[in-house]
Amino acid sequence: MYWLKGIGAVVAGMVLVIAGSIATDTALQAAGVFPANYKLTAAQLLIATLHRTAWAILASALVARLAPSRAMTHALIFGAIGVALNILGAIVEWSAGAHWYPFTLAATALPCAWIGAKLVGRRAYT
Repeated sequence: MYWLKGIGAVVAGMVLVIAGSIATDTALQAAGVFPANYKLTAAQLLIATLHRTAWAILASALVARLAPSRAMTHALIFGAIGVALNILGAIVEWSAGAHWYPFTLAATALPCAWIGAKLVGRRAYT
């Protein structure tokens, strides 16, 4: 049952980071910051990077909070999944351009996970 709670914590983090990112993208599109066709400029990609980084930190904190023990380990596993998914996204979307964007998200995934777990506090080390 322990492992099931750990998997649930990571899944909850995935749901939060995906839902939060989509909701923020939608709000930015509705506000006219992002175009309707999602062909983003470098400045708009920087905005997307910043809000995805914030969501990754919050989601990692959630993972650490929900983890049954070893919260930092669970958060870092969540971050490692983020690295893998962002590299996969870079490969799949290679022809779309802006190669720096998915690699920046991949490079920040583990630091975001660490920061999120640190936000949880001492519990992250038990």
